[in-house]
Amino acid sequence: MISKVYLIFSCLVFGSCATALDQSWPGRRSRLTGNDFYHQAFSMKWKERDSFAVREVLNGNIPSFLKKFERIKTSIVDSSTGKTINAEYFVSPDYLSIGTDEDWARINITPLAAQKIADSVNCFLPTRKMVDDIYKAASIKLEPVPMYAFRDSTPTMWHHHLIIEGQRKGRKGLIAGIQKDVVISGKISRDPKPDRVAIYGWHKLDGKPIQPLYTGHIYWWVDYSQGIRLVYRKIKIGKNWLDYTEVLKDPVLRKLLCDEEFCDFYRYNY
Repeated sequence: MISKVYLIFSCLVFGSCATALDQSWPGRRSRLTGNDFYHQAFSMKWKERDSFAVREVLNGNIPSFLKKFERIKTSIVDSSTGKTINAEYFVSPDYLSIGTDEDWARINITPLAAQKIADSVNCFLPTRKMVDDIYKAASIKLEPVPMYAFRDSTPTMWHHHLIIEGQRKGRKGLIAGIQKDVVISGKISRDPKPDRVAIYGWHKLDGKPIQPLYTGHIYWWVDYSQGIRLVYRKIKIGKNWLDYTEVLKDPVLRKLLCDEEFCDFYRYNY
């Protein structure tokens, strides 16, 4: 278990000028590369792969670029006052990955494993609206590449990562359009079937998502197309910082983060 995570915001000192957040992760205690991870995980089923991935991430084994979160700006008009409410939050520039700066790879894990990691680094998983806002803000938008055979196999996950890297061609910055997001959604707690996962996104270049908000899969179903985007849990509204749960509980402010009828599902329980 890692110790308390410290986040350094220059905007807390210098105003609202910060465009990125430097997040301090646990010190690296593993040098396993992305290539090594997939070679060792090739024959693993979901539960073993989840445990392997969580252990590596919590051992600080992520590429350094994932530690600099990108700012997303959003706003709403309060219908009761006519005033504009501005907010900003910070998201990882890419989907959760394992490995060194020289050799890393995106990973696909269950929402329970993702929640364990998010809790450990003071983060949460995005909503549908946030996924849309992140896509709009992304500097790198890539065409989705669906795959149709052995969708939940570890080798397919590795293959898909390599395809994305071929598309990216070394470009750096906030990236989107490459995977569906595991999201939090009020549909989960209202689905008649238990133990659901909510997924959404995978935007095409015209901005339309391939995957509508969906809770048809049980939580342990994971395939190559489901990625984990982490969001820092403090939201800046005006000059104040609020926990995302406080924002989602407020009947007005929740519209900054959520466009569903019900915005009362905050996390996956593991």
